[in-house]
Amino acid sequence: MLPGIIIAIVVFSILILFHEFGHFIMAKAVGIGVTEFSLGMGPRIFSFGKGETKYSLKAFPFGGSCAMVGEDDPDETAPNSFGSKPAWARFLVVFAGPAFNIILAFVASLFLLGFGGINRSTVHAVNSGSAAQKAGIEAWKDEVVSINGKKISMGREMMIYLLANPLDGSPVELVLRRDGAERSISLDPHVKGYRVGISYMAGEEAASLTDVTPGGPADKAGLKAGDVIVSLNGYETPKGSDMQLYFAEHPLDGTTMVFQVKRDGETQTISMTPEPYETNDLGFSAYYVYDDWDGNFFHLLGSGLREIRYWLSYTFTSLKMLVTGKVGVRDLSGPVGIVSTMGQAVEAGVESGGLGAAALNVLTMMVLLSVNLGVMNLLPIPALDGGRVLFILFEVIFRRPVPQKAEAIVHFIGFVLLMVLMVLILFSDVLKLFGK
Repeated sequence: MLPGIIIAIVVFSILILFHEFGHFIMAKAVGIGVTEFSLGMGPRIFSFGKGETKYSLKAFPFGGSCAMVGEDDPDETAPNSFGSKPAWARFLVVFAGPAFNIILAFVASLFLLGFGGINRSTVHAVNSGSAAQKAGIEAWKDEVVSINGKKISMGREMMIYLLANPLDGSPVELVLRRDGAERSISLDPHVKGYRVGISYMAGEEAASLTDVTPGGPADKAGLKAGDVIVSLNGYETPKGSDMQLYFAEHPLDGTTMVFQVKRDGETQTISMTPEPYETNDLGFSAYYVYDDWDGNFFHLLGSGLREIRYWLSYTFTSLKMLVTGKVGVRDLSGPVGIVSTMGQAVEAGVESGGLGAAALNVLTMMVLLSVNLGVMNLLPIPALDGGRVLFILFEVIFRRPVPQKAEAIVHFIGFVLLMVLMVLILFSDVLKLFGK
């Protein structure tokens, strides 16, 4: 947990510093005075002055500020005050904070892609007997160009599309590319079959169950996660790959299966009957293929722009699902949830590929959080940058500003509501942390 806390503090500090620096640099550019530029909240630990600006480091590492002359004082008439500047200048100052978060995400994505690889939409797995296999889709040969008219440039874009447009049994129109030539196919995603409700690692290690679906056939029969499958219907399965081969050669058809299981040093026999099921599935995967950067900097820039487009799409899709009720407050994460996720990302990286992989996982989190911070701050919600932009646009459209007292009241109400939401998210984070 401690590494996650430390890394989260560093990442949050960088994100906030860039956000406030965007406000700062634009305020200076349009002639608005900045009285204090600070990182953190609460009492000052360290500060120094240069010109009209005091630069401060404060005790609590969450938050920051760029205090401008007259920003909260409607009676301030100094020529370098926030309110004395034209609407376009104030708009640029407010907009610059979120914009700098997007810029930071773009720069971070260049390092992420340069060292971690560029995501492609190459098919990397095709389910045996699926409609995809029957249509001639082949792993490592086909690349997805579009799905139902939606252009796909990276595999994860398919995940976003399917998240927003779940398969409902309707035909799926695909455009695939192989050896430079494109072809169109139509897939029927409706699948009927049988299932046992188990997961396992299909590698060279022992055929150990990693998960058993609650209420599934395996669960009802008494199989448990951690069980080592010694044999299936008399077919020996010393490795996970042997169990995978068995299922490939003996498709499930509802016939009773006999498992020889080793549990706590003892071997026992468990019989179970696969259950029929129906679902919708593409029958192939094309999400997680990464190619090394080819060394062309312009290609890297293009990939960086696509990466930011992906994360923007991810953020807006998540917001849409929140507004439409497809996800709830329990699915949101605040500081506690982010710290926990950051710690898990570091541990997973260290276990899979050492410190380098852990650093790439943290960089991915930074890109995601920076884009989220930029987008969320531009939402037309009082107390956020987007709320201030909305008031400026009102002034431009109706040629008169909103009364300062009315704007202050609206921002205060918005701030209170945001704090209530943050408390709810914090409470949800704590519950999830303890598995509730």
